[in-house]
Amino acid sequence: MATLRVDNPATGEIAAEVEMLPASSLDRLLERAAAASREIAACDVDQRVALCERVLSWFESNGDRVARDLTAQMGKPIGEARAEIRTMIDRARHMMSIAAEQLATEALPDGPGLERYIERVPVGTVLDIAAWNYPLLIPVNVVVPAVLAGNAVVLKHSSRTPLCAAHFADAFAGAGAPAGLVAAVVTDHDTSAALIARREIGYVAFTGSVRGGEEVSRAAAGRPIEVGLELGGNDPAYVRADADLDFAVENVAEGAFYNAGQSCCAIERIYAHADVYDEVVTRLGEAAAGWRPGNPLADDTRLGPLAQESGRRTTARHVADAVARGARVVVGGNELEIGGAGRYFEATVLADADHEMAMMTEETFGPLAPVMKVASDEEAIARMNDSAYGLTASVWTRDTVAARQICSRLEAGTVFLNRCDYLDPALPWSGWKDSGVGITLSRFGFDRMVRTRAYHLRASP
Repeated sequence: MATLRVDNPATGEIAAEVEMLPASSLDRLLERAAAASREIAACDVDQRVALCERVLSWFESNGDRVARDLTAQMGKPIGEARAEIRTMIDRARHMMSIAAEQLATEALPDGPGLERYIERVPVGTVLDIAAWNYPLLIPVNVVVPAVLAGNAVVLKHSSRTPLCAAHFADAFAGAGAPAGLVAAVVTDHDTSAALIARREIGYVAFTGSVRGGEEVSRAAAGRPIEVGLELGGNDPAYVRADADLDFAVENVAEGAFYNAGQSCCAIERIYAHADVYDEVVTRLGEAAAGWRPGNPLADDTRLGPLAQESGRRTTARHVADAVARGARVVVGGNELEIGGAGRYFEATVLADADHEMAMMTEETFGPLAPVMKVASDEEAIARMNDSAYGLTASVWTRDTVAARQICSRLEAGTVFLNRCDYLDPALPWSGWKDSGVGITLSRFGFDRMVRTRAYHLRASP
């Protein structure tokens, strides 16, 4: 049996070794999932909520180990890893709090001799293909709603963070879930494609790159099945002339540098009004100095290594391309190691950006904050929408009337005013354009976990 080895991006040492599932084991995996789905579907919603609450208690009890495993696999600073666990728990509890109402049978007004109602029936087994950058938050968006709706879940995590999938499986097993209700799978691309194509899979949720989403779509082609795709982003921020610059710059910097910029909804393009452009650039440079790379296991580290060497290469390429096309590095711009090891990149601010530069049109997934000068709201809107992506966009201003007008014209699934890089579980999370299709979270987050069955019952004449 093949073994997956995961290196620690801060040290280069082996962080995890996991056996990979061969294609010959798919039948047994899916048989166990089908049996578990039948068992959980026979439980009422309150019982499923109670199960999920025990799962969250497992994560609370094992939080330190889970956080350290997360950091070892993808380099996230330990403080951010602990915060991810807390946010995951809060997000799950929101979905648990609305499950009974959203999954309830819906009665329609009856006519003479007629009874009509709509029942929500589990799809059976959900396949969740999760990404490594938020390896707890991303799967919880699918795993908990799927189980609450009465489904089993096969969790195929990124090869960068396989231990996080194992933690979900262990948590459900420890909470007394039916055997195989949430199964962790580590396997190659070909076996993953074969899994997607299996008729036992009732829904596929994928989080990752645009290219990965296209591959998932092709694997599912020819089957009457829905596929949810949360893909990339190149998310813009617009700092208007009337913005509170102390507040705006601090938050925009965090939106660009948190998790080393490795977030689908990280701020990757900044448009500053000409009246405040110079000050925004200067302040961003000062803010970036507070994001110094360091040992991710140190409590005071804010910027860890990049998880993948390919990510560091892309970041370096985008900086070099921008400088060659006339951008100015205000601060940062360099790869580095700490103690002779690690895939680190400095928090980087670039001025004089424009849309001829790759960093303004491609997803970087690194700690870059490029700034472009704009003359008006109209220009800002045009530049923000000039993208193949449409995940989030943010506007920074004191004028809420103007902000609403701007936000209503932005081509993104989520628009923010004076906020960024945040998921509210009560709001639907969705992408426009190449950022994907489908919805997670909120009341809409249950829709693809169920089929509807309509009852139209007429009494005997």
